[in-house]
Amino acid sequence: MCGVDEAGRGPLAGPVYAAAVVLNPRRPIDGLADSKQLTPERREVLAEAIRTRAKAWAVASASVEEIDRLNILQASMLAMYRAVRALGVTPDLARVDGNRAPTLACRVETVVGGDALVPAISAASILAKTERDRLLCELHLQYPHYGFDQHKGYGTPLHLRMLQTHGACPEHRRSFAPVRLVCEAVTPVQVALL
Repeated sequence: MCGVDEAGRGPLAGPVYAAAVVLNPRRPIDGLADSKQLTPERREVLAEAIRTRAKAWAVASASVEEIDRLNILQASMLAMYRAVRALGVTPDLARVDGNRAPTLACRVETVVGGDALVPAISAASILAKTERDRLLCELHLQYPHYGFDQHKGYGTPLHLRMLQTHGACPEHRRSFAPVRLVCEAVTPVQVALL
């Protein structure tokens, strides 16, 4: 059985990530929980334990372009599909967090709140979150004025303020309303040039 979860459906920027994990019952990992309930430091410690003790694990993503083309739900399903396919083993069952399931080559069971209830889903949640957060910190180096290292792309007051000030960068999801509205806004300078 593998656990599957995603990270990054709600943010205004960056890819959506998903992970699939097959835990090893002979090498248990204490402290697995919903990644949102853990500190960043604890997530990193657990992510390393998952990578070294799990029977199999994989992380995959769907790009900003895919999110804008498909919509965020379908892009999340695509990232989950890619993660399970990248495991290197075909599970008999995939337990997926939430109430929507990707199409997979195995039986799928959805579990609402699964990231807090099913250890393998918790592990997937942790891997997806740590990998996505790592990427957003890298994007901060490329686009420092947005504060991606602080809000990880979520629509915080700081991010919305920076979006208004600087406009959208290539990593912003144009299909999300706050970004779309900024992109469609006509500034007074643009009006003067018309």
